[in-house]
Amino acid sequence: MVGLLTLLWVGGLLALASYWFAIGMEQWAASYSPEGEETANLRRRASEAMLATLLLAAAGPPLIAAVAYGMRLVRTAIVFLVLAVVLGVPALTLAAYTYRDLDPPPPAPAPVTGCRELSGGDTRCPGG
Repeated sequence: MVGLLTLLWVGGLLALASYWFAIGMEQWAASYSPEGEETANLRRRASEAMLATLLLAAAGPPLIAAVAYGMRLVRTAIVFLVLAVVLGVPALTLAAYTYRDLDPPPPAPAPVTGCRELSGGDTRCPGG
């Protein structure tokens, strides 16, 4: 069971990585055309594929460790727990940055470049 889960985890990572690579090749080909809707769509798809890859990389080892511990394979569970920490910490950090790329914060308001009337009655700018 642990071997099957490991194969599924590695196979899923390879499938998602190849999908992410294919999107990267589409982005490379689209980089020779003007910026537009297609480029923004490719960027979003690449971020989604990267997020899925990172989440799978972080979630696989703890799940496999739990199954191994349940089957009383303590050494295997320890190996996958160490792998969970080694892969999980950077993967979840990168996933947070990738998620922020998918849902960017609103832009800051533009600074005021001209003068504004601060009190009523007069339409001139203060100081002249």
